[in-house]
Amino acid sequence: MSIVFAVVAVVAVFLIAGLVQGLTGFGSALVAMPLLCLLMDVKTAVPLCVLNSVVITTYLLYRLNGQLRIAIILPLCLASIPGIYVGTTFLRELDSKIISICLGLFLISYSTYSLVAKPRPRAIHKGWGYVAGFLSGAIGAAFSAGGPPTIIYTTLNDWSKDKMKATLTGFFAFTSCLTVVVHALTGLTTVTVLQNFFYSAPAVLVGTAIGSALYGRLPREAFIRLIFLFLILMGIAMLFTN
Repeated sequence: MSIVFAVVAVVAVFLIAGLVQGLTGFGSALVAMPLLCLLMDVKTAVPLCVLNSVVITTYLLYRLNGQLRIAIILPLCLASIPGIYVGTTFLRELDSKIISICLGLFLISYSTYSLVAKPRPRAIHKGWGYVAGFLSGAIGAAFSAGGPPTIIYTTLNDWSKDKMKATLTGFFAFTSCLTVVVHALTGLTTVTVLQNFFYSAPAVLVGTAIGSALYGRLPREAFIRLIFLFLILMGIAMLFTN
């Protein structure tokens, strides 16, 4: 593989990944990771994805600043910290394939039900935010797929689409920054990672801006349907990537 082709491929991957998360508020890693693993080692792909996630969430935080609610995001973030510890310490000892398949089946069935039945959103007790944050931290640490609990939590609430997206963005910004620090301290952020980040960061920023522009034209109901469709894709990926 030539260097020029590799650079162009990485740029294209993150342009699409940024567009997806700019549109939905999540999903960049769902798009980027399978493609990046065809181009580079997973130990390079993971920290590269996380660094670009910081770019995406920083841009979206700027765009959605007026919708950010610290009182909503803080429980998610605080609970994710012990969740990360539990996921790292205990869940790795279980059969990760079985748990991943179960989570994938849950995402597919829950999202399909939500698309068909269209349950009404309602006011959810803020205590569920701690549950969602904890589960997101634990599942993310064990399987690198911690978004679904927080995503589902936001869709259950009777919030505007901007408030939903801002909550997801604030949570993912926190976890991404925390992960970047861990990667740097453990030596995963190598010169190769930083070189690829130099090429891909402008592309992911452009993609995120395009996705955000498209998002502005989506009504709330269409936005919710799009989220559930991506959760189904995430569930399918979890079934077939183990």
